[in-house]
Amino acid sequence: MKRMMLLFLLALALPMAAFANNSVDFTNAGGTLSGSSAGMSLSGSTLIAFGSGGVITTGNLGTMAFSTGALTGGNLQMGATFAGGGSFTITGNGTNGVHNGAIFSGTFSGPVTWTLVTLANGTHNYTLSGALTGTWFSGSTVNGATVQLTINTGKGFFNGSTSISSGDTNIVVPEPGSLTLLGTGLVGLAGVIRRKLKV
Repeated sequence: MKRMMLLFLLALALPMAAFANNSVDFTNAGGTLSGSSAGMSLSGSTLIAFGSGGVITTGNLGTMAFSTGALTGGNLQMGATFAGGGSFTITGNGTNGVHNGAIFSGTFSGPVTWTLVTLANGTHNYTLSGALTGTWFSGSTVNGATVQLTINTGKGFFNGSTSISSGDTNIVVPEPGSLTLLGTGLVGLAGVIRRKLKV
């Protein structure tokens, strides 16, 4: 009985290790952010940095583009909310060890917020942020989030099109070792349950 209890605890502990994930950060700059009641879209933005595990690669590494769902609340000048959906793509160009082709392809998994920030000097910045879900280049389903900061629009407000100053996108990619531990834990649990049913 003691041995069975130890096996059971081991089987429960192994899958918990599967929650260890690897976070990958992407930085983009430039590009045109366009908006209307149909949604927001970014085109022409350059992927300029890629970081994982403390290693950061910089240069012209590829492109980033996205579109959101339609406007669901607020307005483009004062702040708004857009529906999820749309598309979000990070494409590498093979430079400096970055994958050549689509690195991440997905959609916004929930509402996208468009926030007006008025600075102390009376000028305006806007920030677009939202959660993502999609497919990593290896085929794994992954989740993430993005924050895109526009350039300062001066004392005027967003007029439907502006340049992006910078953006940061973080994708959480499961480590292959963690997935193996999850499988091992499930096999162990199945063995314990099988033995229990035979008794």
